[in-house]
Amino acid sequence: MRPPDDPAGFIRANTRLLPVPHAPEIRLHVADEATALWEKTEEELEAIGLPPPFWAFAWAGGQALARYILDNPDRVTGARIIDFASGSGLVAIAAAQAGARHVTASDLDPFAMAAIRLNAAANDVAGRIEPVSDNLLGTEPEVDLVLAADVFYERDLAAAVTAWLYGLQARGVQVLIGDPGRTYLPRDRLECLATYAVPVSRSLEDTEIKRSHVWRLRP
Repeated sequence: MRPPDDPAGFIRANTRLLPVPHAPEIRLHVADEATALWEKTEEELEAIGLPPPFWAFAWAGGQALARYILDNPDRVTGARIIDFASGSGLVAIAAAQAGARHVTASDLDPFAMAAIRLNAAANDVAGRIEPVSDNLLGTEPEVDLVLAADVFYERDLAAAVTAWLYGLQARGVQVLIGDPGRTYLPRDRLECLATYAVPVSRSLEDTEIKRSHVWRLRP
């Protein structure tokens, strides 16, 4: 798969800068419709079978986690943070706005890298967010907190992420998860901290309001 020619230009041309429904303090470049953008993304990269453009939407778990961080800034103030599978950068932006010292926004999608930069700049927090395209699974980053939203939708990925997060927690890293209860969420190993009724796109979630939760790993 070749890299995109102009990911920032593609994003600007195919999205609108709008407030996040459940965290209107934050604005994101979002798409109106998933399927059309997905097809355009595959055309741009000359590849078929790509994952959906997660970076172009405010997903339910991310909105819940962003809301929780904005309402509980003591969780992130002064902290070094990784926002894992950052997508649009929504959760990373919330952490930066709430006072995080530095946020690494991690995602493998080259469009996500551009989206994170654009969205961080639109919210005046570009100086505290570092987009990183490396695969962090299995690594031991020197951070205080890992944030992970909407990552438990695929079995093998969920298992790998869960093992990685538990390994980090054993080293003293705090972990917060935003998720509406997707199929492979390890519920029996989590404690729910907050629940929200989050406005979402029916085309993505088959509903207009999704009950979404913020979790932490049980010891």
